[in-house]
Amino acid sequence: MLEPSANMPWFKGWKVTCKDGNASGTTLLEALDCILPPTCPTDKPLCLPLQDVYKIGGIGTVPVGHVETGVLKPGMVVTFAPVNVTTEVKSVEMHHEALSEALPGDNVGFNVKNVSVKDVHRGNVAGDSNNDPPMEAAGFTAQVIILNHPGQISAGYAPVLDCHTAHIACKFAELKKKIDHRSGKKLEDGPKFLKSGDAAIVDIVSAKPMWCRELL
Repeated sequence: MLEPSANMPWFKGWKVTCKDGNASGTTLLEALDCILPPTCPTDKPLCLPLQDVYKIGGIGTVPVGHVETGVLKPGMVVTFAPVNVTTEVKSVEMHHEALSEALPGDNVGFNVKNVSVKDVHRGNVAGDSNNDPPMEAAGFTAQVIILNHPGQISAGYAPVLDCHTAHIACKFAELKKKIDHRSGKKLEDGPKFLKSGDAAIVDIVSAKPMWCRELL
């Protein structure tokens, strides 16, 4: 772990190539030292799923949530999806301390202007109105893997979807293709059903308005 072992003459060391250059070594400690910390996604648009919304006397409506990407600052104009409510952020706090900005990873509460606790709720997402604001998705295409299911899954199957903090019933509108779950290679177009262990590309329609992040 800390020094090369005389009992492992077969191990010649390790090498890795990354954007910061090449690295090599022979011990676990050296390998751990070469791990690059993840970058903070402050350059991406604001994405803040709401965990709850409170009405606080003398302050007003205070949504709370976890900043996933982007930066939240007092004075910003934010839009909540899928309810399409736009307002200004009056203040941002974390652990009862005012912040000049909230960064990815922060769990914060923020006071908003002229918004009732009935207007926004858990499952909504806040984004920057001037930088790729979140919008309602009537449906979307997803890659799914059936880990365990007692029978067959066909078009029309209606599971409950958990997406960020939203908990919404949805429907598999179309089974587009079955794929290899390791390589992603297409195995079959328009399968009639899916079963445990299968991976597929499916069209999903939600029963209520929702927001989801595009990854493809």
